[in-house]
Amino acid sequence: MRLTVFASAALLALGFPIATFAAGGGADPPKPTAVAPAVPADPNFAQAKAMIEARNYAPAIPLLQQVVQRDPRNADAYNLMGYATRMSGNPQGSLQYYQQALAIDARHLGAHEYLGEAYLMLNQPADADKMLARLDSLCVFGCTEYRMLKTAIANYKQGKKPTN
Repeated sequence: MRLTVFASAALLALGFPIATFAAGGGADPPKPTAVAPAVPADPNFAQAKAMIEARNYAPAIPLLQQVVQRDPRNADAYNLMGYATRMSGNPQGSLQYYQQALAIDARHLGAHEYLGEAYLMLNQPADADKMLARLDSLCVFGCTEYRMLKTAIANYKQGKKPTN
């Protein structure tokens, strides 16, 4: 099984469709399907993201609130709203937004990492460990979010509580 997963990943990395090989290689190639037109990016989301990157957290929050009002299934917007709230000095208030992002997308890597960091800020390392374990199961070949949270937990255990 493990070899099959590795072989499949290698084939995908090389650009080969797995279905052709899984079906014995004799199948007709898949027919192209119509591509749906790209949804234009929400300008408030883009502006809020730029503000967050510039460490201007508080003004980004109302923009993200407008984004989720228009698109209540936007896990990325909820995740950024949690991040901006936490970095504005309110880790307790950020929890609801991370949890909403995870309710929409249970595999959202950023929300798991940031929720774990918020738990550390709130002196809840056991909850942060749960987020790390979840990331470990989601990141089959490792990922940045797992490494970042693992480092934050190690720092916390050395007495370096995360700050906003």
